[in-house]
Amino acid sequence: MQIRTAEFKCSNTRTDKLPAPALPEYAFIGRSNVGKSSLINMLTQRKGLAKTSQTPGKTQLINHFLINEKWYLVDLPGYGFAKTSRTNRGEWERFIRYYLKNRENLQCVFVLIDSRLEPQKVDLDFCSWLGEQGIPFVLVFTKADKQSKLKTEQTVSAFKKAMLQYFEEVPQEFTTSSEEKTGREELLAFIEDVNSRFVSPI
Repeated sequence: MQIRTAEFKCSNTRTDKLPAPALPEYAFIGRSNVGKSSLINMLTQRKGLAKTSQTPGKTQLINHFLINEKWYLVDLPGYGFAKTSRTNRGEWERFIRYYLKNRENLQCVFVLIDSRLEPQKVDLDFCSWLGEQGIPFVLVFTKADKQSKLKTEQTVSAFKKAMLQYFEEVPQEFTTSSEEKTGREELLAFIEDVNSRFVSPI
């Protein structure tokens, strides 16, 4: 898939203000500081499309980007150790989960996992919740360029093994590096394949 256009459409927390659900939609989410914005910019080849920051928790709204005028890439607030109040974190969690459960054109959630870390409970719990809700998702391991290929393979294997405590089989996974553009073609091919089977709910 070639990315010809990538246009910011809206930011908000109200699902009734989201774009009409006529096009397929893909949500990106992960722990704060997992490299989500860098990955989105790498996928779209638009350096400043998603705002990157050294401060975890920069994304605080549901951000919609229209890609090739055919599908939406959705940047969701991260979970984990964002520097914000407990009240704000609770509010984010409510509207994120409401969006994930009720967005009828949502095709898949890309759950970003830091490939350098041992399995984190917050990631496993979130994946478990998605499974319980019947929400399709895949795993996207980030920052593979920050360590050896062997170390990445070991941490990915450890995470998949931990997932088997919650699932009978592990969802599809991708390994990526925003710096080296690793995994870009594979992710876009996956989206293109899902798009080919999309039927608009409206």
